[in-house]
Amino acid sequence: MPTLTWVGKDKVIHHHRDVPYRVLNKIYNYGQPDSRTAGQPDSRTAGQPDSRTAGQPHDNRIIHGDNLEALKSLLPEFEGKVKCIYIDPPYNTGNEGWVYNDAVNDPKIKKWLGQVVGKEGEDLSRHDKWLCMIYPRLKLLQRLLADDGFIFVSIDAFEFGHLKLVLDEVFGAQNFRNCIAVRRGVKNVQSQFEELQALSLGHEYIFLYSKRAKAKLPKLTKAHEEVKPGKWDTFWRGTDRPTMRYEIFGINPTSGQWRWENGRAHRAIKNYEDFLANHAGNISLDDFFVDHLQATNEKLDFVRLSEDGAVQYYVPPQGSKLANDQWMDITLSGTFTDFDTEKNVEVLDRIVEWITYDHPEATILDSFAGSGSTAHAVLKLNAKDGGTRRFILVEMMDYAETTTAERVRRVINGYGEGDKAVSGLGGGFDFYTVGERLLQEDGMINPAVGLPAIRDYIAWTEGIPIGQCAPLVPAATEGKCSSPYWLGEVHGLGLFFVWDDTHATTLDLSLLTQLVKQPGRYLIYADQCALGEEFMRRHGIVYKKIPREITRL
Repeated sequence: MPTLTWVGKDKVIHHHRDVPYRVLNKIYNYGQPDSRTAGQPDSRTAGQPDSRTAGQPHDNRIIHGDNLEALKSLLPEFEGKVKCIYIDPPYNTGNEGWVYNDAVNDPKIKKWLGQVVGKEGEDLSRHDKWLCMIYPRLKLLQRLLADDGFIFVSIDAFEFGHLKLVLDEVFGAQNFRNCIAVRRGVKNVQSQFEELQALSLGHEYIFLYSKRAKAKLPKLTKAHEEVKPGKWDTFWRGTDRPTMRYEIFGINPTSGQWRWENGRAHRAIKNYEDFLANHAGNISLDDFFVDHLQATNEKLDFVRLSEDGAVQYYVPPQGSKLANDQWMDITLSGTFTDFDTEKNVEVLDRIVEWITYDHPEATILDSFAGSGSTAHAVLKLNAKDGGTRRFILVEMMDYAETTTAERVRRVINGYGEGDKAVSGLGGGFDFYTVGERLLQEDGMINPAVGLPAIRDYIAWTEGIPIGQCAPLVPAATEGKCSSPYWLGEVHGLGLFFVWDDTHATTLDLSLLTQLVKQPGRYLIYADQCALGEEFMRRHGIVYKKIPREITRL
């Protein structure tokens, strides 16, 4: 498979592994309460309006921070669980005047390049910088995507070729599904005539990849006003072409012609015979045709001899039109906000409904959130079909609160006045920032992240899902499940995490008798151990040293 090489690639190809795990700090809740924190005190900031409405609790998130760090922080809870990802990364046009600096020269990105690529990064071209930026983010997105999930990536001509090769490398060329062309909207019509070095850009692209080659892509249709199922029609035509007269089913017309040339007609006869022999008992011909077209982009022909002896060909169903890879009926540019690179919510509506139609509980991720169109589309579809899909948005820039979150608040509550008033869709979200790293540069645990977050992470590394770690309890209570060091049990193994940020902890006989109240197998984290290996083996005790044996994500 062809691969792409650029200056700095060797520095970033494995950088996603080195990104430190950071905790996510919940700043406030807006709208309906998070399903996991319902009933707990509200953490909204002072003076924030209460927009709670009846309905399903949300589990939506808007995260302000570097998406590389945010994506790493999402792995414990969401690795392999995201059904649909849409990203609209900077196009690298060189335009320095946009709200989102599109030349990848934002100070935060430049600082990151300096830290990761080093002094070599000072001489990188903007294409090298863009590739250094996008590659590790795609690697983390690939880990978050579910096995039956799909990722959509918007781009235009500037990085089109580079992005295709990088996506092939990260997701696998076998998982490329299509490249969708979407009509480009122009906010400033005059701008397309200011420079004549090239034709104006009439469309942009959306690359579509799956996580696995076996992932089934749902049907994508646009409904017609009338339902027109497939039908059979006469294969003979009145136009007189002797070269199109040949024998099929023992019939050779003396005038007129058959509709298709000889080879195509005989392939169509075989297609129908194969359908009758292998599929007719399980699926209608209409559904078989559409399923095959969706899976292979091939329109099958069918020809048969009817019961009354007429040669007929199959006319595919017209009850809905199967959408292809040219979405020229909608524009990619949105107009809900003044955000320069806003994406049209109708494009996201189509993507989200297409991929999650049969998965109303799916998670949808957008790590270049911009104006928040992805969240808008998720809320619309949930309101339409009663689903509980959740969105996760990540935005690095400071407008994550003033533009991204504000747009979502308007959609939740409703907006406009008078005849232009639009009702709110309901829902809510939690607003997070990317916080402290859990392990400091010297490898030691960072007390600033807080003991609950540390315990949750340790429990997850041992197989306890995020959010299911045992709660902290007072040290004076009795029993293993009441110990302040108890994390929980997984696969028959009891877990203890004995750590104190004020002094080193030692697993000795005295501590062991405090922890273990009944026979069993236990894994105990502590700073040091004073018990012999034979003693621990005999009593089913496994020791892990803090911080050396803490799993690095």
